[in-house]
Amino acid sequence: MKKAGILNRQLSGALAELGHTDEVLVCDAGMPIPAGPRVVDLAFRAGVPSFAEVLDGLLAELVVEGATAAAEVRGANPAAAALLDGRFPGLVLVPHERLKELSAGARLVVRTGEARPYANVLLRCGVFF
Repeated sequence: MKKAGILNRQLSGALAELGHTDEVLVCDAGMPIPAGPRVVDLAFRAGVPSFAEVLDGLLAELVVEGATAAAEVRGANPAAAALLDGRFPGLVLVPHERLKELSAGARLVVRTGEARPYANVLLRCGVFF
């Protein structure tokens, strides 16, 4: 058994398969899940695990070269907006409907138990060298 890092075997395996420019959607419990991408559903109950916990865990494992979120997060969920701004200085904001369209191209969807609106981000993988 792994001693550290992500212990969920489905998530750990999915992350190991990602390559440069692959996209990962990290989403709240209410985000529509697109058909096609591999889905790792971590939601246990409302708020567990939180968007912040899952995002920070993923960022410890991934190289991210870009991030896109819904512009509506600024007004509807200031805590998530501050979290995203702090983690991604070059954060791209698009309308929520556009984020849903873009998420169809994700290779992996990680669903959190977050129950606040617009706690969603599309990550574009980079390389470590």
